[in-house]
Amino acid sequence: MEYRYTRAAFAYPFLCFAPALLLSWPVPSSAADRPKDAEARYTIAFGSFAPLRTNVFIADSDGKNVRPVLRDADVDYNPSFSHDGGWILFTSQRGGSADLWRVRVDGSGLERLTAGRAFDDQGAISPDGASVAFVSTRGGRANIWLLDLSSGKLKNLTPNSTGDFRPAWSPDGQWIAFSSDRHSTRPLNPLRVPIHSTEIYVMRRDGSDARRITRFAGTAGSPAWSPDGSEIVYYEATLQENFKVVNPARERGEMQVVVVNWRTGERRVLKEGSGEKWSPRWLSRSTVGYVSGGPSGGIDRTDGQPGERGEFWNANWSPDGNRMVFHRETDSSWPPFQEWPSLVEEFRLLRTGIFPSYSPAGDRLICNSARAGILHNSILIMSPDGSKQRVLFADPQRSALAPVWSPQGHEVAFALGEFFQMIPGRERLISRLAVIRPDGAGLRVLATAGDHAGFPSWSPDGKRLVYRTSTKGDKGLRIIDLASERVTKLTNGPYTDNFPAWAPRGDRIAFVSDRNDDYEIYSIRPDGSGLKRLTRSPGNEGHLAWSPDGKWIAFASARTGFVDEALLHPHNGQPTGEIFVMRADGTNVKRLTENPFEDATPAWRPTADSSKHAAARRARDSVGLPEDQYHSVFRQRRSTGSAPPESVADQTRDPKTARPTNPRGLRPCGCQDSWTVQIEELFQAVHRGLVQKVTAIPDAV
Repeated sequence: MEYRYTRAAFAYPFLCFAPALLLSWPVPSSAADRPKDAEARYTIAFGSFAPLRTNVFIADSDGKNVRPVLRDADVDYNPSFSHDGGWILFTSQRGGSADLWRVRVDGSGLERLTAGRAFDDQGAISPDGASVAFVSTRGGRANIWLLDLSSGKLKNLTPNSTGDFRPAWSPDGQWIAFSSDRHSTRPLNPLRVPIHSTEIYVMRRDGSDARRITRFAGTAGSPAWSPDGSEIVYYEATLQENFKVVNPARERGEMQVVVVNWRTGERRVLKEGSGEKWSPRWLSRSTVGYVSGGPSGGIDRTDGQPGERGEFWNANWSPDGNRMVFHRETDSSWPPFQEWPSLVEEFRLLRTGIFPSYSPAGDRLICNSARAGILHNSILIMSPDGSKQRVLFADPQRSALAPVWSPQGHEVAFALGEFFQMIPGRERLISRLAVIRPDGAGLRVLATAGDHAGFPSWSPDGKRLVYRTSTKGDKGLRIIDLASERVTKLTNGPYTDNFPAWAPRGDRIAFVSDRNDDYEIYSIRPDGSGLKRLTRSPGNEGHLAWSPDGKWIAFASARTGFVDEALLHPHNGQPTGEIFVMRADGTNVKRLTENPFEDATPAWRPTADSSKHAAARRARDSVGLPEDQYHSVFRQRRSTGSAPPESVADQTRDPKTARPTNPRGLRPCGCQDSWTVQIEELFQAVHRGLVQKVTAIPDAV
């Protein structure tokens, strides 16, 4: 299999940054750590590949006799020992962001070492116990920083690099080994998603004299020094095997444990063969321990002595080799419903299942059932707090992906079939558009939309869907009229357009396209005119969603790069994906998440105002009032408090009979001009903010 070495594309997420794989790290436990509802103007639900909850554990060197380090753990991970074996350094989000903490091995003396909104992780205490080398994004990218524990002073040791990870101190404390993607050629996998290609480097403790140690042209990571400081052990994998490990389809990959003499470059393989091999560490001068992957994975050694089986992430052994620390997931329930730390308080975040979508009133939520878009998915429906979950639609053969609620609340649109047709061997898979009622009845497959249709988005009047098609020779965005099933082309060309999102006002459709290298965000009018480019970022964009008021666009972006070695997080297809928002014209970009996992598929929860107007639209549509008349009368009624002008009723009368027309087959209600009365009730209800009254009007006619 060949890999193309060009700039990466983001439009097809595993979450479905690629038509569909998904998917920040764990959440704060205290309500005081979260944005207050009163401070948040908007709420955004999204999907993530992050673990739900993790804890740090300590065990014997073979993984037996496991016990938690902290009883009150929340989301704690990536532990390591101090060189005297008395402290455990780890990362935690208990304070609301990823920061460094330390605690004594008996669980006492818990102390926070860093604070702030930046991502701080992968800490390592120097042999003299005076400093901590760690990874932080406080400089804008993942660089290696040095923290002086006595003064609290910070120094960026690698300020000009694209990404540096997993620092490790030499036994004499004079050198730091680390992995870096600074010289990566940015290879792409078959989904056109970047493969994280890293090599091993060393530098002096002040950041000077940086040297590249490996030239594998694949992935080399997680370095650790030999006891005498002459060699460095690390894992390595080819680009093809890297893709298998991170693929959310749960493939198995092959990795090796390798040792290199950091001065001469002499290299030798300690352990090879099938299966993953993470976190290699010296247990003695001749033996290395590591974590093997797969169903029968666990603690293994290069001398062949097996250890305990099970989950051991970021295993790290004490200097004497007698104990080990690691983290593992302690909550695997799915789908999640969690408050999530937001970097901007104006935007509250909720982690849900992938591809969430709220009903117009905000009283129900739908999402997909699986952890990734490439897996088999059904559609779940639930209360907005995540309770009362049930299956809305499921098919034993076909996957139902990316459901989205209609603006009127009467139907749900989604893609039905199999996806990721861009992967070799899957080109003939078929996916079509479908709609269904919220009660699970009335399934209708829209055959005229084509055999490679996906990611539908509703027009504000609920009469049309915009979607993407990816058939060879017929790629682009299409609009289908639901009544006639007539399809019109919105965009067409050799490039790929994806993730269309129709603006609430109906005047623009946002989407991503690779027509100018990587995937950027554009907008266009529904008639195909007025194309505008909204973003110019160094990474790919995907998964667009308009705010209910049409002022903001939420999206996923890879613009900030990797913050950890991607191979350490298997089944995490696009770890560079984070949630951003920007104004509708592309300005005022704000980042909301930061972590080593894919965050994607954002959806806005309706605000009180948007729910009120959605109810009004449903009432308007139920009586067949044209859009322009609705807005005209509504503006007059809202500003003056007067009744709708008689001309409105006149305009809706049959010219032959002088009676009100009845475009939706309204039932007589015993009044002379029932339609006019219903419209007046509608505007009175909207004017007074009586949402329940407005919602009831369609049921009464």
